[in-house]
Amino acid sequence: MSYNFIIDSYAWIEYFIGSKEGAVAKAYIEEEESATPSIVVAEISRKLLYEISAGRETVEGRENKLDFMKISTLIVDLTEEIARLAGEIDVERRKTVKGWGMADSIILATARKGGAKIVTGDKHFMDLKGEIIPINAEEPGVTASRELQ
Repeated sequence: MSYNFIIDSYAWIEYFIGSKEGAVAKAYIEEEESATPSIVVAEISRKLLYEISAGRETVEGRENKLDFMKISTLIVDLTEEIARLAGEIDVERRKTVKGWGMADSIILATARKGGAKIVTGDKHFMDLKGEIIPINAEEPGVTASRELQ
């Protein structure tokens, strides 16, 4: 299993809404050696369910987006090795990064395990300069909370 880029939830959300940041993420999503951690699939699935309940997404649209994630990138499952590393990362990052969550730790552990860079605009990762590819260079530190269209 080889991958150079990890696509995080922020990048997927921006891609699906068709934003400028999403256009930057698109180049990495379409790269053959890109991957998505399974925790990101769960986060996007949850986000799309909220969008359905708000009337901004359809059940079919949700399924199409989740299927697209699977065919566009390698889905990396949470292994014991990644989980152990994520636990270590979580303890360290929570000391210095407000709002850091276990999903962030799993994403970072997946990237480190694979020797990959995280394609993101999430402010929680912005201090990891050598480990990320920021898609929001004009707006550093912005969090993805926008609506899917």
